[in-house]
Amino acid sequence: MLGEDHSLVHEFPEYQNIIVKLCQSDDAFAKDTKHYNALDKEIRDLELRGAPIDDDAMHQLKHDRAELKDSLFYRLSKSSSQ
Repeated sequence: MLGEDHSLVHEFPEYQNIIVKLCQSDDAFAKDTKHYNALDKEIRDLELRGAPIDDDAMHQLKHDRAELKDSLFYRLSKSSSQ
């Protein structure tokens, strides 16, 4: 679905407290979360405006978002098991 919210808290509501904690205590996590949410917003905005970029560029943005999401999820799950 176009324009869907994939922000980190929306994707992983069960980790909301851990996301907040890590954003406050881990600068690298906070930076990556900010970058992930910015990518998500950019993709959503492009989708809602009819994606005024070529398909390869859109696929690259989505690929970058997916890789970052995987990395953030790994760190969240690792932190929650400690």
